Amino acid sequence: MDLFDVLTMIGGLCLFLFGMNIMGQALERRAGSKLRDVLGKLTSNKAAGLVTGLGVTAVIQSSSATTVMVVGFVNSGLMRLKQAIYVIMGANIGTTVTAWILSLSGIDSGNVFIRLLKPTSFTPILALIGTVLYMFCKGNKKKDTGAILLGFATLMFGMETMSGAVKGLANVPAFQELFLLFKNPILGVLAGAVLTAIIQSSSASVGILQALAATGRVTYGAAIPIIMGQNIGTCITAMLSSVGANKNAKRAAAVHLSFNVIGTAVWLVVFSLVQWLVKPALLDAGASLMGIAVAHSIFNVACTVLMLPLTGFLEKLVIRLIPDSKKPETDSELDERLLATPSIALERSRMLAIRMGEGAVNALKDSLDLLRTFDGQKAESVRESEEQTDHYEDILGTYLVRLSNHEVSAQDRAEAAKLLKIIGDFERISDHAVNILESAEEMREKDMHFTPKAAKEMEIASNAVKEVLDLTLHAFVYGDLLSARKVEALEEVVDHLKETLRTCHIARLQSGSCSIEVGFIWADLLTNIERTSDHCSNIAGSVIDMARDTMNFHETSRGFRKDDPEFQQDFQMYLEKYAVSAGDGALAEVPME
Repeated sequence: MDLFDVLTMIGGLCLFLFGMNIMGQALERRAGSKLRDVLGKLTSNKAAGLVTGLGVTAVIQSSSATTVMVVGFVNSGLMRLKQAIYVIMGANIGTTVTAWILSLSGIDSGNVFIRLLKPTSFTPILALIGTVLYMFCKGNKKKDTGAILLGFATLMFGMETMSGAVKGLANVPAFQELFLLFKNPILGVLAGAVLTAIIQSSSASVGILQALAATGRVTYGAAIPIIMGQNIGTCITAMLSSVGANKNAKRAAAVHLSFNVIGTAVWLVVFSLVQWLVKPALLDAGASLMGIAVAHSIFNVACTVLMLPLTGFLEKLVIRLIPDSKKPETDSELDERLLATPSIALERSRMLAIRMGEGAVNALKDSLDLLRTFDGQKAESVRESEEQTDHYEDILGTYLVRLSNHEVSAQDRAEAAKLLKIIGDFERISDHAVNILESAEEMREKDMHFTPKAAKEMEIASNAVKEVLDLTLHAFVYGDLLSARKVEALEEVVDHLKETLRTCHIARLQSGSCSIEVGFIWADLLTNIERTSDHCSNIAGSVIDMARDTMNFHETSRGFRKDDPEFQQDFQMYLEKYAVSAGDGALAEVPME
């Protein structure tokens, strides 16, 4: 093996790692919403957790990536620690799929049909298809499919290049002595752990081991301990990802490490006893690519079978290793780790936007109640809700912009844009809540009171706004188009109601039954009520646009307002429900000095 072989091996290794990375990212994007659905159906059931971990890892080709996602889920409160244990166990089995795919390179037969199974036979076709999809198709899904095929072709080409370059090592005495050294199980485990920790992928390190096995000098006695060590080395990624996370997220990473260390320790003892007592001839035989894949699968399945009944013990162990602190912790609102999985990050953002919306809606409804009966504690709650809503807008806006800068599907990008619009409207609703609160405080401080008829008018307007707020929140949370369309009808009625109440106000000013000072407060309240309904209309419009795959709400709104009989029917119904006569009596009374 000369210098040029070394350079070729390095080039093959780089292509292999690059191809695996590109394929994994594209698979993750292509899975997108399906990953979100899988997470939504996840339960604490052992079988469900195992299948989830296995399936997701088989799709994205990386147990490290799956475990990092799990750490993010636990940190964000999307998953409990017990659920995480089952998913991590399933991920360890799912990661063996890569080794089976790579083992196809070792197929050697004169039969045409069997040779077609060899990657070198079909990867050129996959590369051609992938190039066409990636370069000439416009749809993101087709481009992602092209990237998957190109990534697979690249990693297989890298694998073949590595295998060809290292074949010369078969005649190098130092190489033979090195793998004789790894027959010491402890050294083999250490070698596998260090290599995997460096490249942060057990799938990649198994692929490298399979490439070295092409020399025929890697025995099963040396390969098996290295495979065991690779399971420990792959934990480094999850451990690093847990830095700065909450206690439960750190425990999830610790579960991954504990599971693999305990499993490796137990089966290493069994392997050493078999090697020492039985001395099977198989351990001295040269390992094949298929044989390494089989050993990798058997070991990971054996670890899961061993530890599955001990999930309770694992949970207690990591809680003992990472105890609760005296100071209570709160879950991270938006975990940076979730950005690696855009569809999940988007779902978390939506959950936080719902929380933000609930706070804004409750604040506005409370502020309207304060006009009737002032309560200092409720007033403070309105201000706290407004501050919290501002906080949510800041972090959500930043997070969604960062998310949009990642490679996400067109659907997820549109969803992010919708959320950006919606959180802005919720923030403005909370601002209007504070404006109404300040009007209530001014009336209290100056001992102003609405007359019974004026109070009745304000009660009607308040009830209309409360209903439009409830409809808006329901439409957003559940994607309910029926509620969204009712928002549009009721918003038109609120606009009409504002003009009616303004007419009442002008008439009372002219008759001298209303003071200018109270009239200013009345006008401010009407403005805040009308603008609140406008923001509700914007939110409902975003829900409707997303259902129609458009982002042109104003055009959509004009269309169904003119032509939709259902809209006209709702409009008439709400118009009657919140009717106010323009000829009602005095607006307000102010104590005379």
